[in-house]
Amino acid sequence: MKRRRLRLLQDMPIFGGVSREALEFVLEDAPVVERRPAEFFFRDGQEGRAVFVLERGRVAVIRRWKGRDVRLAELGVGDCFGEMAIIDFGPRSASVQALELSAAIELSTSRIHSLYEFDIKQFTLVQMNLARELSRRMRHSDEVLLAATVVDPNCSGLH
Repeated sequence: MKRRRLRLLQDMPIFGGVSREALEFVLEDAPVVERRPAEFFFRDGQEGRAVFVLERGRVAVIRRWKGRDVRLAELGVGDCFGEMAIIDFGPRSASVQALELSAAIELSTSRIHSLYEFDIKQFTLVQMNLARELSRRMRHSDEVLLAATVVDPNCSGLH
C-alpha cells in the first residue's frame, strides 16, 4: 500500500523528481478519505487545508455559474485536486464531487509546507513543479477563452 501511494505521487506533475524520502515525509500520517457517489470532498468557498490525490474512483470538478452547476473537469486515479491551497491559502474555487465510490489521499498543506524545514531543496522542487502545472492550466484556459471569443466575437471573456 505504501509503495503504491509513493508511486502515485511520483507519477504526478507536482511531485515529479521529488525524492522518495521527501514523499515519505509528506505521506506520513496522511489519511485516506472515502466518498460515495454524489458526496463532496469539498465545496466551493470552503477553507482549503489539503491537497487530495485520487487513489480510487472518479470525481467531477464543479463550479457554480449564473445559478447553475458547470462541470469543469472529470478526474481519475492519479489526478490531484485542491492544489491551489498550497499556494494561496484562499477558499476553494470549485467543488469536487465523487462520481463513483472514490478514495483520495489527503495531504495537508501544513505537512507540505513543513517539507521546507525537512528538505528545502525538495520543497523548492514541489513549488516549481506546482508553478509549472498551474501555468500549463492557465495556458489551456487561455486557449479555451480565445476559442470562445473567436466563436462569439461579442464575448469579452470577462463576463
